[in-house]
Amino acid sequence: MPSDDEVVQTAAEAAEGLILSRLSNSAVKDLDVTVSFEDGVLDVDVYLNAPDAADEEKIAEDAALAARSAVDELFAEDED
Repeated sequence: MPSDDEVVQTAAEAAEGLILSRLSNSAVKDLDVTVSFEDGVLDVDVYLNAPDAADEEKIAEDAALAARSAVDELFAEDED
């Protein structure tokens, strides 16, 4: 079973990785990924300020989904 810290780190890295794969560092004015994992409940909140990106809200939503997927994969690997 992954530790809570491992779950949080995995989710945060996945969210940030997705954002930075779609936008250059210079396009991102502000980025905040908040992840908590308590009592088996994962909470991911992504704030993205990229004024020149036409789809910044969609990218933030995709980043949160990527975080959840990465955690799902982490637990699936642990089961194998």
